[in-house]
Amino acid sequence: MKKYIFFLISFFLFGSLHPKDYESETIPIGPYGKPDLNGVWQVMNRANFNLEAHSASAAMHLVEGPVVPIPHPDILALGAVGSVPGGLSVVEGNKIPYKRDALRKRDENRNDWLNRDPEIKCYLPGVPRATYMPYAFQIFHSEEAFFFAYEYAGATRNIYLEDPGEPPVDSWMGQSWGYWEENTFVVEAKGFNDQTWFDRSGNYHSDKLKVTERYTLLNPYLMDYEAIIEDEEVFTRPWKIKMKLYKKVGDDAQLQQFKCVEFVEELIYGEWRAK
Repeated sequence: MKKYIFFLISFFLFGSLHPKDYESETIPIGPYGKPDLNGVWQVMNRANFNLEAHSASAAMHLVEGPVVPIPHPDILALGAVGSVPGGLSVVEGNKIPYKRDALRKRDENRNDWLNRDPEIKCYLPGVPRATYMPYAFQIFHSEEAFFFAYEYAGATRNIYLEDPGEPPVDSWMGQSWGYWEENTFVVEAKGFNDQTWFDRSGNYHSDKLKVTERYTLLNPYLMDYEAIIEDEEVFTRPWKIKMKLYKKVGDDAQLQQFKCVEFVEELIYGEWRAK
């Protein structure tokens, strides 16, 4: 009973347990001797709004107001629903190392978020954004296969377990191949088009993007996720994001359907409808 009370006090006072407590449970091992990553996972952060640290604001898209910036007229009616909650950085060093011209384009994206963010039109989210959107994803794997299914837009990734060579064509989700480094599953992804963003704040990449992900299980319900971003056309150097993934349990451990393409048909094609 005393241990339970201590747990509750620690949680409410500090928001989490000491990092060592994360690893207090045995990591589940699959039948082929590697950690069992199977399950439905989701982040608990604000990275999809902005990978970098950010304060709360009235909207993603602000325009000049009489005193302070105000929400764009197209989202003003959303009120608090269209606002942005504050969030901590998931970027190592808290600063994305843009080249000068690329930073200007990032700012242009940010100032025209409503028209430019691919999430608004339900385009496939790309990597690594698919991991930290506010929707769950599921990992299926065995010794011979590795597959990711994402709730958002019905996106999927088939992870090759042998290097398939250069991608034959650029795509939204790229081409991925993975391998184990001891108890960490590493995925190298490239072959992306330049149409996806990293978040709602206009952070973007070119078609030279390469992402190296690392999935490290800490206990049956918690996983470390890291991604190294490389793109010599946009950034001055490689940079890293890091966050925790949480496993869903019970009845909640299932993906819901959110194939949002049909929800944006009017937005994208409405002007072409026969009158």
